[in-house]
Amino acid sequence: MGSQEVSNVDWQGKHVTVAGLGVSGIPAARVLHGLGAVVTVVNDGDDERSRGQAAELEARGIAVRLGDGATLPESTELIVTTPGWKPDKPLFTAAAEAGVPVWGDVELAWRLRGRDGREPAPWLAVTGTNGKTTTVRMLASILEAAGLRTAAVGNIGVSLLDAVLGEETYDVLAVELSSYQLHWSPSLRAHSAAVLNLAPDHLDWHGSMEAYVADKGRIYEGNTVACVYNVADPATEDLVREADVEEGCRAIGFTLGTPGPSQLGVVDGILVDRAFVTNRQKNAQELAEVADVNPPAPHNIANALAAAALARAFGVEPAAVRDGLRAFRPDPHRIEHVADVAGVAYIDDSKATNTHAAEASLAAYDPIVWIAGGLAKGATFDELVTGCAGRLRGVVLMGADRAVIREALTRHAPEVPVTDLDRTDTGAMYEAVREAARLARPGDTVLMAPACASMDMFVNYNKRGEAFADAVRTLAAESA
Repeated sequence: MGSQEVSNVDWQGKHVTVAGLGVSGIPAARVLHGLGAVVTVVNDGDDERSRGQAAELEARGIAVRLGDGATLPESTELIVTTPGWKPDKPLFTAAAEAGVPVWGDVELAWRLRGRDGREPAPWLAVTGTNGKTTTVRMLASILEAAGLRTAAVGNIGVSLLDAVLGEETYDVLAVELSSYQLHWSPSLRAHSAAVLNLAPDHLDWHGSMEAYVADKGRIYEGNTVACVYNVADPATEDLVREADVEEGCRAIGFTLGTPGPSQLGVVDGILVDRAFVTNRQKNAQELAEVADVNPPAPHNIANALAAAALARAFGVEPAAVRDGLRAFRPDPHRIEHVADVAGVAYIDDSKATNTHAAEASLAAYDPIVWIAGGLAKGATFDELVTGCAGRLRGVVLMGADRAVIREALTRHAPEVPVTDLDRTDTGAMYEAVREAARLARPGDTVLMAPACASMDMFVNYNKRGEAFADAVRTLAAESA
């Protein structure tokens, strides 16, 4: 749907149900109410926090039903859902039976572009199992280095609704999209988009790996300039082949090896472009050095290449790619160097909450003392352990599902010493770091890449990372 058609939608008096409170539901309810819609919010929870949020919305004239997430309000003409609500909710079954469309918050933002008469900013969109946030922030840094007005939006930074309806005007948006958001975004059409990688994740929400992959693939639908895929992950290229794109849209690969025509890759420590150059059969354009990527771990170089591909698709000059990558600083707890203690490097990758992310992190260092464990979310660890066994000096396990990892280590790395910490109190992380220090030798890396979620012991992965960093600093002070 084009921006002019969208801007003519009459929201006055339209009955809209918003499914869920929270970071996307509340802004959606406010925006729709401001456009003149009759808004009802339904929410599963009825706790103190939900009641406080409901009271604020009701003061604006927005109806809220708590503990009523399964019921479709009468007269509903449209549902706008928050990403966390599973597609098998009774509310959505009732909507399908009644012929009521369901949009996500991203779909709402997409359809509201251009309502104020401004030309809508194109979207450069990124999805994938891991690396989305880093890639989108790298992309925004490159776009800014090119002098473009931009923002990192979607799952991070500025909310999409604020970006399309706020006073700030943008030349282009760097958009992070989850599989949840893509599931409910039928009309989204990006300028260019990238799928970074695909690995089992959120299967409880999607129901199967096939459904998860299909929702990721929606990001390519209707692309106008480039569909960026990962040469090392053929499933991402398969999604490009299956996508219905605008005529002239190109498939652009990124690889850590030497790039072929229509690819970006690495040659002798240089990031090079053989896609957006004249005579790409013979020519290559230098973009940046591997050393310009912070940190220069293999999976992060892949993120940089994907960001560079999207920027180049938008016409950004090579110098801006280099300058943007140099200016980029990763978020905390993403392969973050905490300190060197007694010749051993301590790396915080608390964000590695699944096996795919941990695999990328483990591939970046050798030899490693690995701190792992937490909530496994049904994952298996045989493939992960098999791939990293040769790099492991030792392993320290903690958290609720550590036994699953220990069993994989017993099967595939029986010679690697393992310390199993059976405690979940606040001192557990310090003991884990101390045990890792005991196993490590000068030149080693102690890597906390848990491959598990954090909520068994910590509020979130940020708190887990902070506990690790605090423990490392305590260790450093004791060793001084």
